[in-house]
Amino acid sequence: MNISVIGTGYVGLVTGTCFAETGNKVICVDIDEKKVARLSSGKITIFEPGLEKLFERNSKEGRLQFTTSLADGIRNAQVIFLALPTPPDGDGYADLNFVLGVADNLGKLLKKGDYKIIVDKSTVPVGTAEKVHNIIVQSAIEAGIENPEKLFDVASNPEFLREGVAVDDFMKPDRVVIGTSSEKAKDILGQLYSPFVRQGNPVIYMDEKSAELTKYAANAFLATKISFMNEIAQLCERLGAEVDMVRKGMGSDERIGRRFLFPGIGYGGSCFPKDVKALSKSAQQADYNFRILEAVMEVNEKQKVHLLPKIKSYFKNDLTNKHIALWGLAFKPNTDDIREAPALKIIEELISHGASVTAYDPEAMANIKREIGDKISYAENQYDVLKGADCLVIATEWSEFRTPDFDKIKSLLKSAAIFDGRNLFDLQQMKEEGFHYESVGRAVVKGEA
Repeated sequence: MNISVIGTGYVGLVTGTCFAETGNKVICVDIDEKKVARLSSGKITIFEPGLEKLFERNSKEGRLQFTTSLADGIRNAQVIFLALPTPPDGDGYADLNFVLGVADNLGKLLKKGDYKIIVDKSTVPVGTAEKVHNIIVQSAIEAGIENPEKLFDVASNPEFLREGVAVDDFMKPDRVVIGTSSEKAKDILGQLYSPFVRQGNPVIYMDEKSAELTKYAANAFLATKISFMNEIAQLCERLGAEVDMVRKGMGSDERIGRRFLFPGIGYGGSCFPKDVKALSKSAQQADYNFRILEAVMEVNEKQKVHLLPKIKSYFKNDLTNKHIALWGLAFKPNTDDIREAPALKIIEELISHGASVTAYDPEAMANIKREIGDKISYAENQYDVLKGADCLVIATEWSEFRTPDFDKIKSLLKSAAIFDGRNLFDLQQMKEEGFHYESVGRAVVKGEA
């Protein structure tokens, strides 16, 4: 099948590459000439485990191509995926300018006898498919195209990709959600996705608005689980309970499940913060106060700085001239994405209290440098970052941080103090190693200041 993917960001590049992997011919379109030139030369532009190998193979085989020309990109496409940015606007609502702008251009390019399916792959508010349809029709009429409604259908096909495991999520999806009122579009999209659901995972068909809401509802619910566990962790610290035990007791209930019950210093990334905020704003526009989501966002923002009072207390409420080592900058492991990363908030707060920071992250340092420049210093590995530091703060749970050389850590730090926002280490082990160790929702392992 001939496919076009408009937008070569995270979702677009994963989508295009994975569709090419199953034998489709894919042309990805982007207005960024430098990015297109880089991709066309065989150089991938994002870090995502497993993606580069597929990208290189399908580029070499000619199944994955890139262009800056929308007309060239969609000329032979049966299905056109819109994988465009939908950043929050000033009010927190999803900004649809990119999506609707492309829809306007698509309307001018429709041709008689050439049926196409335009698929919203971006996370968009309820009613976007209808807006895209109407704009394409109006644009086509203005371009002199007769009966444009017969030349295309618009469908909603939200993505459920987790950064760090996005290739597996796409190639072996838990489910595929397709929102369309067109039987023709349903048949074609079902055929397109058939190689990905051979093990029996469902393709769920529904109307466009329900599909659009499904994506927001799923992300908002997962964010709610995270914030709920962070509230439980706060309570554990005050009551003397251990959040790890509570988590295991809760997670064994099949109605609740084990996933997304790990407490920490809040969620970040490109999806949860944006989608929770956008769903809340959509509810407001529908004259409904989605009170749970307001609480989820409030808890998450406060949780990002949960470690700060602990650090301040350890240093007798004076961080002036203290030097802090930071492990982790990405919002989660196995990605270089720093959008809404808790580490950014921690850095901001530490600096505002007079401390200096040196950080290390396996993948995200280049992005942090572009974001905040020389406000902090950077180390080449996880141990160099410790040299001369007064304590270690952990903000991202990279695997290489889980079993470090504790003797080496103690020899490099001025004081053996670790403040762990991801609960990486066993409390008894920290006691035996002689650290002052504070985490989230667990007992403090006392050490000397």
